[in-house]
Amino acid sequence: MDNQITSQQTYIDEFNPKDYFQTYYKAGEGILFGEWTEFALQHLHETFTKGGVRGDTLLDFGTGPTIYQLLSACEAFDKIITSDFLEQNRAELQKWLKNDPSAFDWTHIIKFVCELEGNRESPEEKAEKLRSKVTEVLKCDALKRNPYDPIVLPPVDCLLSCLCLEAPCKDIKSFCNVLKNFQDLIKPGGHLLIISALNATFYYVGEKCFRSMTTRKDELELAFKEAGYQIERAVYAPRADKSKMDVADYEFHYFIHARKPQ
Repeated sequence: MDNQITSQQTYIDEFNPKDYFQTYYKAGEGILFGEWTEFALQHLHETFTKGGVRGDTLLDFGTGPTIYQLLSACEAFDKIITSDFLEQNRAELQKWLKNDPSAFDWTHIIKFVCELEGNRESPEEKAEKLRSKVTEVLKCDALKRNPYDPIVLPPVDCLLSCLCLEAPCKDIKSFCNVLKNFQDLIKPGGHLLIISALNATFYYVGEKCFRSMTTRKDELELAFKEAGYQIERAVYAPRADKSKMDVADYEFHYFIHARKPQ
């Protein structure tokens, strides 16, 4: 436990949201801009349209300072609850939700989602729709039995987590325990969507290096099954651009859509 506490405190002290945005999402420069975001956004768009995943409430676990993963969700859910462990990430998210001029500029990614949806809305309309759907920005801690303690959230129709659990989880057993705890947050028959990276050991945010839990495809899928979910769809794609492996060494992207039993 001491190691987990130290790791969490380091994360709290050293994770800089602005460096994260610049390193990973800045238009034309970020490591995740292009290949990763197109993979994630395409599969989210398909899941929330022809995949039929929709409902009253979506819970985003480990939102970070980002909003791209919610752009298609706002078409399929009446309410979106966002959450993150870090106060600095929640503060950046609030800036965007309040349309603060100093907020991160996601226009390039919003335009991409609008194109996926047939340009039914302008990027400005899409952004305002998402802002109107987000009802809360909460603190969450993946290592707690109830990640929102002392708050007890009513179970939701869908829980989404994007590029999150590899940070707090030290190994696949810890990851499986988090998935088990998510059961209490999801309605019977509800959906769990996890989008992340495989075979990573580290990632940089600016000059700071953070450890990543390393996962392989077989143990990842086994963790979902051991946690009591049925995998509806699993997609894996190798990382094509290896030019910045010294900044983040993941080798695959993955998207898993699982369901809690009825």
